[in-house]
Amino acid sequence: MFQLRKQQTWLSGAISIFEVVYHSIVRSVRSKHNNALIALGMNIMQAVMFVALFYVMFAVLGLRGSAIRGDFLLYVMSGIFLFLTHTKTVGAVAGAEGPASPMMQHAPMNTMIAILSAALGSLYIQTVSLFLILFVYHVAFTPLVIEQPIQAYGMVLLSWITGAAVGLVFLVIKPWAPGFVGILTTIYQRANMIASGKMFLANTLPSFMLAMFDWNPLFHCIDQARGYVFINYNPHYSSWEYAAWIAVALVMIGLMGEFYTRRHVSISWNARR
Repeated sequence: MFQLRKQQTWLSGAISIFEVVYHSIVRSVRSKHNNALIALGMNIMQAVMFVALFYVMFAVLGLRGSAIRGDFLLYVMSGIFLFLTHTKTVGAVAGAEGPASPMMQHAPMNTMIAILSAALGSLYIQTVSLFLILFVYHVAFTPLVIEQPIQAYGMVLLSWITGAAVGLVFLVIKPWAPGFVGILTTIYQRANMIASGKMFLANTLPSFMLAMFDWNPLFHCIDQARGYVFINYNPHYSSWEYAAWIAVALVMIGLMGEFYTRRHVSISWNARR
């Protein structure tokens, strides 16, 4: 009943928030499996299976000649890694705990920490998987040459940010229409199997086909990443600025919607549904 509240400085408050975010990230990563290493191994295996599947598909269909001159497996991985980072982040943020979650009953916890921890947990798993796979391929098979590695990883981060922005919008809509958002999230993730453009290059597409893909920020991220990875490819029909502005717009919409939803959501909503 009677509590003594200590006045926190901005530094101690920031440290306290970072501590809560850290523990929330650990909880988010371990939610996939009780053992964090097994959760990481499962994600690595999924990425390897994607790469192997698309490698075989390109070989069977005879599409290897349409790829960039250079390491063909690196061409495949440059699309797969960004695709997985984007779609996994969409699913993680869209599935983050909302204002009616029991976790929100704990004082330091709030929806912003839940969203941030889900996004950072997904980035952590995808980044570690990316570097481990590239390291093994570099050591065990053939040396890798990435022309601009920092800029290429910047495109990975941009695909993560756009995924978090899309997931935030889905998360905001979820309390109002949970069934519809679940279907919409699945459709968006499946549609990006084709719409992400990881199987082809924007420079090789005719204009009528380019219009079918250039709405997608992930398409721009993947095409720009290949421009940084390979010295022989210069993307003309994509722009990382477009993806960045789309992310900013979706984050602003998502934050406004989250503020409105947080004020109106009720635990009894779940009982009515």
